[in-house]
Amino acid sequence: MANLPPLDIPEDGKLSHNILHFARALRKAGLPVGPGRVIDAIRAVEAAGFSERGDFYHTLAACFISRPEHRQVYDQVFRLYWRDPRFLEHMMSLMLPSMRGVAEERKARAAEKRAAEALLDGVDRDLPDLPEEEGGEELEIDASQTQSGRERLKTLDFEQMGTAEIAEAKRMLARLSLPVKPLTSRRTRADRHGRMPDWRGTMRTALREGGEIRAFEQKARRTRWPNLVVLCDISGSMSQYSRMVLHFLHAVANEKGAGWAKVHAFTFGTRLTNITRQLATRDVDAALAAAGAEAQDWEGGTRIASALHAFNRDWSRRVLGTGAVVLLITDGLDRDEADTLSQEMERLHLSALRLIWINPLLRWDGFAPKAKGIRAMLPHVDCFRAGHSIASLEDLARAISHADDPGERDRMLRVMRQS
Repeated sequence: MANLPPLDIPEDGKLSHNILHFARALRKAGLPVGPGRVIDAIRAVEAAGFSERGDFYHTLAACFISRPEHRQVYDQVFRLYWRDPRFLEHMMSLMLPSMRGVAEERKARAAEKRAAEALLDGVDRDLPDLPEEEGGEELEIDASQTQSGRERLKTLDFEQMGTAEIAEAKRMLARLSLPVKPLTSRRTRADRHGRMPDWRGTMRTALREGGEIRAFEQKARRTRWPNLVVLCDISGSMSQYSRMVLHFLHAVANEKGAGWAKVHAFTFGTRLTNITRQLATRDVDAALAAAGAEAQDWEGGTRIASALHAFNRDWSRRVLGTGAVVLLITDGLDRDEADTLSQEMERLHLSALRLIWINPLLRWDGFAPKAKGIRAMLPHVDCFRAGHSIASLEDLARAISHADDPGERDRMLRVMRQS
């Protein structure tokens, strides 16, 4: 952790009590911190000392962090609890239900709100009584047309959600569905109401009737359900979004009557990992824990071209051979060569029934395809959509149901050609 300011350690001789309260804040923020880790942390600090700021930070981190995704929350709680009281006051002001002035305030970054809520849990945050001005007029506000909390949560960015909001969002995602229309096959079946003449069936019936044709048999084309194949980026810039999307995909994979023949899920950061078997577990927490254990490159770098090459080489024929809708969930910020990425995207597009790209960066009004990775990928997708909120994932159902829905692809391609 770079650029650590001086520690604000109390001088009351109760360091162990402060470590205990710090551990409670981490647990409220979502980290699996139990009594055993608290004891280990106290003993580690006693052994290592806390005169050096870096030593103190890393000593507690070694005791309380067990997964890479815990690092971000730990950093924010550490900053608020040990080193920056003014930062805590700022986060408290952000959580007050007061009316904002015209001045722009900085939005909470990733994990800051969760950390603040964990430290402010149980703190009375009521607004103070303001003195009434003489001769002032009472201001009445009609809030009948304001959004409900659930509707507001649907449009809230996953990266800006607090602990309670994330929990509620996961419950809402578990109830979402992703219906799909069946595909018409070239194979046929006997159907008396069909519109295609069945000459073979007619001859077969005539042989049983002594060689006399008494009626013409009919047939119709069979229908079948497509596969859903998901390629989800779990690199550092996509970590929060990918976790929420995987909750959504777990619900889709375990939904009865959704129509998908099979749901295949892959994660990638620096390598490709198949988590299809893990997502088939009925319990969502157990499923995502198993998926996290299988994928060892959480919050690492991004090598999209290498991951797509591995998928095209090892898995494409297995899962795309009968026609599949592919969801590619990534921000497109790649470290590989753009030419290689373009080739692998083209191959994936030709193998898929439909290729839909979900990019959280599209939520910004000023987004433009300037990065090399995005420019290499965009020409090879059928649909380009945002994926930063519950509402954007709800809109995904419309994109899948309507094969001619390009999303923002055509507009982004025009912007790319003009730049």
